[in-house]
Amino acid sequence: MPTPQTQWLFYAISSGACAALNGVFAKLTTTQLTTSWATGLSHFFGLKNESIVFELLVRGFFFAMNLLFNAIMWGLFTRALTLASSTVRVSVINTSANFMLTALLGLIIFRETLPGLWWLGASFLVAGSVIIGRREEGKESGDAGTAGTEATVAAGGQVYSDEPDAPLGSRAGQAVGGDLELSSSDRPRSRSADRSGRLVDE
Repeated sequence: MPTPQTQWLFYAISSGACAALNGVFAKLTTTQLTTSWATGLSHFFGLKNESIVFELLVRGFFFAMNLLFNAIMWGLFTRALTLASSTVRVSVINTSANFMLTALLGLIIFRETLPGLWWLGASFLVAGSVIIGRREEGKESGDAGTAGTEATVAAGGQVYSDEPDAPLGSRAGQAVGGDLELSSSDRPRSRSADRSGRLVDE
C-alpha cells in the first residue's frame, strides 16, 4: 500500500502504463495482426469459415479498450498532479513509464525489434527529462523559501516592518546607526525670557 508521500508516484507510473496500453489497443484496432487473432478465435468457437462480422467485433472490442484506458490514464494523471508538489516531476515519471513500457509491449506483442541506437536515444530522453525535473524542482523550492519575507528596519530598539500600517521613520525621525534621531523640523522648542525681559528661543 503506497504511503501518502509516494501516492503521486504510484498514480504517475500507473497513468504512464495506461497510456502505453492505450497505444497498443489503438494499434490492434487497425493492424493486420488482429485479423489473424480473429481467425484463430473464430476457429476456436467452431466457426469454420472466416467471419468478417467476428473480426469487426474483435476490432470494436480493441477500440472500446482504447477509449477505456485513455479515460483511466487521464484520471490517474490528474490524481497524480493533485497529490504531487511539482507538476514537472509527474510529467517526467509519466513520460518515462509510457516510453519504456510501450517499447516492451511492442517487442512482446508486435515483435518489433528496436536497435541499440533507439535505446540510447530513449535513455538520453529520460535523462534529460529527469534533469529538467530536478531543475524546476529547485526553482520551486527556492521561490517557496523566499516567499513571505518582508523588509524590516530597526530603529531605537523597535522593529518596523514594511507594511502599509507600519510607523514611518519620516514621521517620528530618521534611523541612523540604529538610534532614532529627530529631524530639525520635528525638534521641540522652548522659549524663556532673558534679563531684559525679551523672549528668546532655546
